Amino acid sequence: MPIRILIAKPGLDGHDRGAKVVARALRDAGCEVIYTGLHQTPEQIVDAALEEDVQGVGLSALSGAHMTLFPRVVELLAEKDAADIVVFGGGIIPEADVAQLESLGVQGVFGPGTSLQTITDWVEKTLAPR
Repeated sequence: MPIRILIAKPGLDGHDRGAKVVARALRDAGCEVIYTGLHQTPEQIVDAALEEDVQGVGLSALSGAHMTLFPRVVELLAEKDAADIVVFGGGIIPEADVAQLESLGVQGVFGPGTSLQTITDWVEKTLAPR
């Protein structure tokens, strides 16, 4: 059974090329990928994750709102008894924010320049055993 991943663009950020590139790389690696499109609220993302029965949610943020939006998705998943869904993210995320995001439940953070192979390997290692 393939790994099911939801890729989402929370907030007002209107640039989704990176999210689409990651989605395609995960698809090419054998994952089933659902892309929600731009301007999603954390509530919409969590509802879609539950509806699609995914194992992971990949978030992309370039707007600087990652410290608000990423933890909110984690929080909402926990409220809906879905804390087993792995949340990971990428985009323009300062190195100084990575540890705090991880402490708030974001299990993987990938900044600019991260190779697609690194992301796909992490997803396969982290989500395949589930």
